[in-house]
Amino acid sequence: MNLYFRKSVFLIFLLFTISCNDPGGNENTFISIKTTFGEIKIKLYDGTPIHRDNFIRLVNSGFYDGISFHRIIKNFMIQAGDPATKSGPKKNLPDSLKTYTIPAEFNTQYFHKRGALAAARQANDVNPEMRSSGTQFYIVQGVKLSDDELNQAEQRINSNMKQSRFTGFLKETTDSIRLAGKTMTDAEIQEIASIKMFQYLTAYKNYKISDEQRNTYKTVGGTPRLDGTYTVFGEVIEGLDIIDIIADVQTDSNDKPVKDIKIIKIKITRN
Repeated sequence: MNLYFRKSVFLIFLLFTISCNDPGGNENTFISIKTTFGEIKIKLYDGTPIHRDNFIRLVNSGFYDGISFHRIIKNFMIQAGDPATKSGPKKNLPDSLKTYTIPAEFNTQYFHKRGALAAARQANDVNPEMRSSGTQFYIVQGVKLSDDELNQAEQRINSNMKQSRFTGFLKETTDSIRLAGKTMTDAEIQEIASIKMFQYLTAYKNYKISDEQRNTYKTVGGTPRLDGTYTVFGEVIEGLDIIDIIADVQTDSNDKPVKDIKIIKIKITRN
């Protein structure tokens, strides 16, 4: 069985499993993540319904049970959701960042404070729409920041947004030319995309971290540079100490834990 066929079979199976585990309404917005080091309780936001419902379906299907935290960066975040980390016969499945994605749901109310739950995704150069991985998520540990650091974060957010939009214009222009059966040089494509970008920038309003969010980042901590470009869809309500324990484990040069840290079980709960 070739790799392409295995990926196709896995994706069809995963989407079928999800469709058969409908969340059945908005009442199930609290989850419990039982890990190797203890329990983390999370509230899912109703303001990001696509991510909420997708996550609930995966939880109800048992998808996350047995999956590992495969990427850990102290003072930043802990990440899980790659089916390749699951034990048993599914251990060789592909990285879920390369299987299915869901649309971004950016909501200015939700930001990368300490304990935020957010969706991982591929980089802007291949993902200008900033679509989220269907399965991979991370929980923010973060650090406390100063006003100067928050100002720098704002600049980075706006730069990332503009870069992603220009990449999107390039892709749209290239696709349009190809579908029309025309040919153009790279310079001509760049010129068309640049005109679209100029029109976009005339109406662009810089992203601003609110005063309330600034206070949270200064007193509680977080990772503001990802705001507005990665979808936050929940927050930890209990178990921040467990995140600190996981974030403190030894990792290798690729940010992978030296010793396996498992998600034993995720389940829907009532608060």
